[in-house]
Amino acid sequence: MEAMWIIQESKGSRLVSAAATTRRPVTMKIVVLSTLFLCLGLSLCRVSSETIPDRELDHASLPPRGWNSYDSFCWTISEEEFLQSAEIISQRLRPHGYKYVVVDYLWYRRKVKGAYVDSLGFDVIDEWGRMMPDPDRWPSSRGGKGFTEVAKKVHAMGLKFGIHVMRGISTQAVNANTPILDTLKGVVYEESGQQWRAKDIGLKERACAWMQHGFMSVNTKLEAGRAFLRSLYKQYAEWGVDFVKHDCVFGDDLDIDEISFVSDVLKELDRPILYSLSPGTSVTPAMAKDVSGLVNMYRITGDDWDTWGDVAAHFNVTRDFSTANMIGAKGMLGKSWPDLDMLPLGWLTDQGSNEGPHRTCKLNLDEQRTQMTLWAMARSPLMFGGDVRKLDGTTYSLITNPTVLEINSFSSNNREFPYITGTKRNTRKNKVIPPHLSEVGASNTRVLGLISCKDSRTNGWSVEALDQDLEQICWKGNFGNKIEEPLCLYKRKALLASDEETIYEQQYQRKLHLLATEGMEVCLEASPKRKLTSNEFKRGSFSKCRGDANQMWELNPSGTLINSYSGLCATMNSVKASVDSGGIRAWIATGRQGEIYVAFFNLNNEKTVISAKLSDLGKALPSKNINGYSCKGREVWSGKDYGVLEKSISAAIEMHGCALFVLNCD
Repeated sequence: MEAMWIIQESKGSRLVSAAATTRRPVTMKIVVLSTLFLCLGLSLCRVSSETIPDRELDHASLPPRGWNSYDSFCWTISEEEFLQSAEIISQRLRPHGYKYVVVDYLWYRRKVKGAYVDSLGFDVIDEWGRMMPDPDRWPSSRGGKGFTEVAKKVHAMGLKFGIHVMRGISTQAVNANTPILDTLKGVVYEESGQQWRAKDIGLKERACAWMQHGFMSVNTKLEAGRAFLRSLYKQYAEWGVDFVKHDCVFGDDLDIDEISFVSDVLKELDRPILYSLSPGTSVTPAMAKDVSGLVNMYRITGDDWDTWGDVAAHFNVTRDFSTANMIGAKGMLGKSWPDLDMLPLGWLTDQGSNEGPHRTCKLNLDEQRTQMTLWAMARSPLMFGGDVRKLDGTTYSLITNPTVLEINSFSSNNREFPYITGTKRNTRKNKVIPPHLSEVGASNTRVLGLISCKDSRTNGWSVEALDQDLEQICWKGNFGNKIEEPLCLYKRKALLASDEETIYEQQYQRKLHLLATEGMEVCLEASPKRKLTSNEFKRGSFSKCRGDANQMWELNPSGTLINSYSGLCATMNSVKASVDSGGIRAWIATGRQGEIYVAFFNLNNEKTVISAKLSDLGKALPSKNINGYSCKGREVWSGKDYGVLEKSISAAIEMHGCALFVLNCD
């Protein structure tokens, strides 16, 4: 079947309606304040995690909580299925703070033969090149209404409506060369006597790395490029959108220019819209600090699915972000939150599939509790991904546990707690193990990483001449204390398609292709297709040489090798490739009533006793003078009351399981 060009007319020239731009009524603020004064006067009120107030104007004062369609429907969800899900969420999960219902990617793709995640020509776009919901799956969108009717129904349920959006502009719009809307005048954007179109702003060499046929960056240095992005987000506000999940602009796919501009547009809108970035492969705290003030939540991992490897892979990255004080840092018009990705629990589909929910979560109950506990202790946004129409009692109890939700919303001083010991229980003999270590053997391997060019670890590249015409670019930095043979790549001028040669000659005059060998036409590619969190840590790959920006590199005099796609710099690291995600971990936090939360995690493949001295709690919480005190404790998941604990706290924890303690030590 041949690809179809689908262009649907819409009311694109219409200005934002009064209903969409109306600010929150002042009377609502008066009611909130009056209630607060009454509560203070009577000393009766305490806001619980199950009755979180509507803080839409505070822009994520608490970690956002809701449901996303991706884990259960991939891209195939329909309007009927979405509204059925929203109704259940309103009735069962909204009382527990789950307020956002988000349609994930490809809501504009026709669900027909030949359409899949990276197909081309099956999308519905309006006359301005903007994505429109597939009318067969979203019948209320007909007549150019977009998601207006869906958003109204969601709002009537007391929920907030969100959508997933991609970077820049669609390849389909560029191929159709649609005009760009001037949102101020409601006509084609004109500048310097020219009417601007999609081909004038689309950057084909900056196509989304994991959806090459789908979307590309726009040139934000052009006012026409900015006009196109502005027209997108003003349309979302007109539809009644409360949340946007912006994909392929962060991590390996970093596009700081687009993030910055979109953030500015959202801040100018009268309608509050939360801003989320996804995914977060290769994200470090240094990179996140460049964007955290521009957004409200941002992924710090690749896609998380229901495998133990994915869960275990989150422990190091959450530790790093808490240590860097990124949890609840200043964000766009409020706060920002490192996002550990959705919770793939309950009834699910498979990644990248063309079908809806059809299987149960592969994690056992202990592993699910570990995931939920880590997400809560790290104060990650909680976005449930399972099919709520088949929400079983066990999963429901897990995602609505009042102590877990209290920790997620209102705890503080959240960080990893290293002062623990573990004893493995097996039939041979007990063995004392230190934290964070695995019993299995490990080997060293060198991997290419992409990090901020501000990091000094990127200054290790230099040119090495082989003969008059042939040069290599080599990494000569140290791998820890060990000096290894340099990694060298063959250098040649970046090749562009003939029709692009003139256009991009100046822009790429210093750019290079880097080849694995002199004769083979395979080039180093900086941003491979999206990987699962648990996959092998490789941030570079070789593929057939193309004119894409993710294959173009520039060597600076400082010794940094910068990638043209993301603006990140390459570095080489020596890492230990372990065959097991073993060890023990712990997290600690304080509650708003003075309680202390301690979570033990057993990452080992066998039952392990994990212990901590009560006196060591003060090392992580210096404001708490715990020496000489005894604590009363209970464990959340088992419901066990530990009574008075004198010197230490200890628990025998199943493989991949956890224990979550609530301690009162005053």
